[in-house]
Amino acid sequence: MLSLGLRTAKQTDTKHSDECVLLIDAEADGAAGILDELSSATDERFDVEWVPDLSRGIERLRNGGVGAVVLDLTLPDSHGIETFDKLFEAAPSVPILILSGPDAEEMARQAVERGAHDYLVKNQADGYRLRRTVRTMMDRRATNAMLLENQVANLTLDSIGEAVLRTDRQGNIVYLNRIAENMTGWRQEEALGCPAMDVLRIIDVVSGAVVRNEVEIAMQEDKTARITTNCVNCILVRRDRVEIGIENTVTPIHDQNGAVTGAVVAFHDVSAARARSLEMSRLAQHDSLTDLPNRMLFNDRLTQAISLAVRQGKQLAVMFVDLDHFKKINDSLGHGVGDKLLQSVAGRLVSSVRRTDTVSRLGGDEFVVLLSQVEHGEDAAFSARKILRALAAPHIIDGRSLDINVSIGVSTYPSDGPDAESLMNKADTAMYEAKQIGRNTYQFFRRDMHARLADRQLLEADLRYALGRNEFLLHYQPKFNLQTKQITGMEALIRWAHPQRGIVSPGQFVPIAEECGLILPIGRWVLLEACRQARAWNDAGLGVVPVAVNVSASEFAEKDFISGVRAVLIATGVEPENLELELTESVLMQDAESTVRTLGALKAMGVRLAIDDFGTGYSSFTYLRRFPVDALKLHQSFVQEITLDPGDATIVSAMINIGKSLKQRVIAEGVETRAQLNFLQHHGCNEGQGYYFSHPLGAEQAEKMVEAARREEVIN
Repeated sequence: MLSLGLRTAKQTDTKHSDECVLLIDAEADGAAGILDELSSATDERFDVEWVPDLSRGIERLRNGGVGAVVLDLTLPDSHGIETFDKLFEAAPSVPILILSGPDAEEMARQAVERGAHDYLVKNQADGYRLRRTVRTMMDRRATNAMLLENQVANLTLDSIGEAVLRTDRQGNIVYLNRIAENMTGWRQEEALGCPAMDVLRIIDVVSGAVVRNEVEIAMQEDKTARITTNCVNCILVRRDRVEIGIENTVTPIHDQNGAVTGAVVAFHDVSAARARSLEMSRLAQHDSLTDLPNRMLFNDRLTQAISLAVRQGKQLAVMFVDLDHFKKINDSLGHGVGDKLLQSVAGRLVSSVRRTDTVSRLGGDEFVVLLSQVEHGEDAAFSARKILRALAAPHIIDGRSLDINVSIGVSTYPSDGPDAESLMNKADTAMYEAKQIGRNTYQFFRRDMHARLADRQLLEADLRYALGRNEFLLHYQPKFNLQTKQITGMEALIRWAHPQRGIVSPGQFVPIAEECGLILPIGRWVLLEACRQARAWNDAGLGVVPVAVNVSASEFAEKDFISGVRAVLIATGVEPENLELELTESVLMQDAESTVRTLGALKAMGVRLAIDDFGTGYSSFTYLRRFPVDALKLHQSFVQEITLDPGDATIVSAMINIGKSLKQRVIAEGVETRAQLNFLQHHGCNEGQGYYFSHPLGAEQAEKMVEAARREEVIN
């Protein structure tokens, strides 16, 4: 290979590519002339390399760095159009100029048709034409390469997930990729030459002001600055005025002297990310079920309200709202119904207060209300009464009418505390007081409540250990046939023999047991112990003594309640007909259809059933006919007034007649006087129990009473 390149001279000429021209010619003299024309001219010098045959020419091409080829088709190792075909196959992207003799001009034309750039006849090719043709070839190749490079760059920019636009020094658009077209609403052909501010109109989220021309800012940057990061919280106003949240960066474009010649702006849509962030923030501060503010957000608002009240010298109130017996809803109807009831309660609470107030769900069935500005305590009392009325109306859940009441505790600032924590604690204390005095009411905090709440908490703590310490016992109150005066059975009544307090009545600890979930193990213990005692009396020779056991709503709603009853009967050997389960109307009516199925299963087992406290609930005659019960127990409040209030006497008479019509036994509770007994006997009441006959007795005393009654029967 012969090289006559002038690379040192070429390095000073920045206009041209540093690729060489490859001359393939077998004639050394002709090659020397061409080399001289191409490499020695002062205005258009080329770096030229010469090889005399095709094989070395192809080898040189494979090494790269060749910008153009000047080819004679007649070579020692190849001749004619075949020479071009082989060379073109080796380097199809390198432009080829054919040098031909006058007699081979037709063959040169064929080479052009096959892909050669052009041809020159040797004796007609002067230096100027040769240099111009070679320069044209190389410039075209460079242009094609640049176009290809731009095409690849544009394809790359179109394929990335970022919108990109490019401007000139004046800030006018020279390029938009497809994502930028979609985001701005401008097509590239429409945007070209337009000011960047017209195409990329950006507003600052915080201030709402239009952001300055990004490119103008970039132009004013120090020329050494490479990247300017622009407002993160931006909104892009599309051409159709739709607003999109974006983040963007501006990169100034510098020439070789460091001067800014334009800018590239890259931006992307962050609307979804911002929406997710806002939603996550909202979820972190709101209850997922009711969408009310949660404890964290409520405490923040309460703290702010206290600060405002301090500055303005105002008062505020906190109301702790707790649903009464909500656990029974969950246990009997399921958590799905319970959740919908909570949503209904939340809606009514919000509707019952002002828009400036805050209703929050703390969790479970606990809500709290912030009355941000009150003039005096009566304002809070008015809101509490309004809430009680709003929540008392039936809630229609899945086509079922549900009744729920609430207990409300109220604390006020500044009289009940200086901060959020103390106000919340005292409102909570007042709420427990409302529950203790009968529920479905409200109470303002008083200092003496702390002592009672502390006592209740101690009682609850002791209650959790009472079963394990065998502190519970059963008393038995006999039931009598009002016509024959014979004992018909015993009602088992639980008592708590507290080691320090003595005997604690059910009225004190059963509500606590229901609230903290202990009623289930206690109820199972009562059923088992009562059946054991009935079996013990039978084994002692007293014969069959039927026992009645009260069943709470939580027990009745348990999915294994029926199997539990069966297991107790099997374990103790008590016949099912000698066990009577007493359930109140409110328990039976919580889910009447489910109740019918459960009662049917118990009845099929042989267990007797009674409706306790009859007359105090809301059972309908339709369900009274469908419930397979054996007895109706009249609540003692009716019985005790029958000789004093004609209205109660009429009611009791009607209830006895209902029992007769349904062929059910009627049992009167709370019989205390001879006059009451006479009334009940006259109206055909079947059975009764109360202090007139006997107080509740311990197991031994009850045994003696049954034994005495049996002896009297034998004597008679």
